[in-house]
Amino acid sequence: MEWIIEGIALIFIGSINALVTAIDHTSSISFVIYLSSVVVLIVLAFVSFLTGFKISFLPFKLCPVIFITSAVLIVLGGLL
Repeated sequence: MEWIIEGIALIFIGSINALVTAIDHTSSISFVIYLSSVVVLIVLAFVSFLTGFKISFLPFKLCPVIFITSAVLIVLGGLL
């Protein structure tokens, strides 16, 4: 069940970031959404780190890396 929630969360985070960027990427609301997305991705990475390494299936072990990479890319995109 965890991977279903993570998938839905990733789709929502990506959609809301794309929508905010398309509307106005320089507003303060955009900054708040970028920041909250980064926080949620870091929390998901932590949860995946604790639960994913108990399973021998490789994609579950890659989830924390993917979440942290996504968070870094959102931060870099927000700063540029």
